[in-house]
Amino acid sequence: MTVFVLTIVLFLIGLYGVLSKRNLIKIIIGLAIMEYSVNLFLCLVGYIKNGEAPILVSGRVQKLFVDPLPQAMVLTAIVIGLATTALLLAIAIRIYKKYGTFDIREIKNLKG
Repeated sequence: MTVFVLTIVLFLIGLYGVLSKRNLIKIIIGLAIMEYSVNLFLCLVGYIKNGEAPILVSGRVQKLFVDPLPQAMVLTAIVIGLATTALLLAIAIRIYKKYGTFDIREIKNLKG
């Protein structure tokens, strides 16, 4: 139960970074932290204590299996999160080249 609370705390740290910071790079880092906390939460949902991989062997009865579906979802989410982060960083670099700053307050004031 404690680990679930820690994932929520990690998500809130990322949310704080997104909402309170004015630097584009810090906002992107906050989004990445939020993605990692969601991935960790999904892995924890599928975890069962003393569970084993769901591989059936003839002549052996296994009662506790770890659910592989959340792990597969996390693998997909990692790939999508990496692509999203790369796109956000590319956009941030283009904005820096055009305006010369990462501060969103200054970018909002510069129209053009």
